[in-house]
Amino acid sequence: MKRLDILTPIGIILGVSVFAFGVISSKGVSGFLQFIDIPSIIIVFGGLTAALCISFPIKDLKLMFTVIKQAFSHEEYELNKLIDLFVHLADRARREGLLALESEIESVDDTFIKKGVLLAVDGIDSDVIIDIMKAEISAMEERHRKGRNLLEKAGEYAPSWGMIGTLIGLILMLNDLNDPKSIGPSMAIAIITTLYGSLLANLFFLPIAAKLSVKTEREVFVKQVIIEGIVGVQSGQNPKLLSEKLSAFISKSDQELPSEKEMSEEE
Repeated sequence: MKRLDILTPIGIILGVSVFAFGVISSKGVSGFLQFIDIPSIIIVFGGLTAALCISFPIKDLKLMFTVIKQAFSHEEYELNKLIDLFVHLADRARREGLLALESEIESVDDTFIKKGVLLAVDGIDSDVIIDIMKAEISAMEERHRKGRNLLEKAGEYAPSWGMIGTLIGLILMLNDLNDPKSIGPSMAIAIITTLYGSLLANLFFLPIAAKLSVKTEREVFVKQVIIEGIVGVQSGQNPKLLSEKLSAFISKSDQELPSEKEMSEEE
């Protein structure tokens, strides 16, 4: 089940708040107006868009907002419940045979688990099942890598275009040195583009890319646990031994959490 990942918006809001505090503490609320420069915004966002258009095909660029959206939600994986599911499937398979799992698996929402169990029900060899499911994991990792690559490149290009805007401002300023009073304000405006690019890269693009990388690692780990569970069910492994084997994949703190089965027994 996907839920809102509250840490992503909290992190962005906190970063913006720190920036705002730095401005207000020295210049007051009116100081914000000094950090708004339309030409600088156009240079950074326009240049960033141009660089991404050159770097990626249109079909990848269309996925940009979908990829970003993933950082604001997370898939809940309760490994104890996952282990309970495979223990239950293993127990039923030993008592009634693998064919009995076909109706059992209909109520499971996870398509990866469904696919693996149905392959086992069809009598596919365990090595083949592992190969098929690992190929699916590899394909998933490649899709995620492409999405992260968009954000990582945006994180590289944004500060560069900020620096380009600064250089443009400096050149224009140096061409107008006749008025010493204009040097200070002109320099401030020139540097604003670098600020925009750095903020975009270090508060948005690169942190989101890092979060998506962590999410992928977690998803791959869970899918590896699922593969072990399916192979255990397919091979007719003792449910208790299968539970012990799968429990080795989860942390001690997770193991201490009561499983659904234990909670129902307590009630």
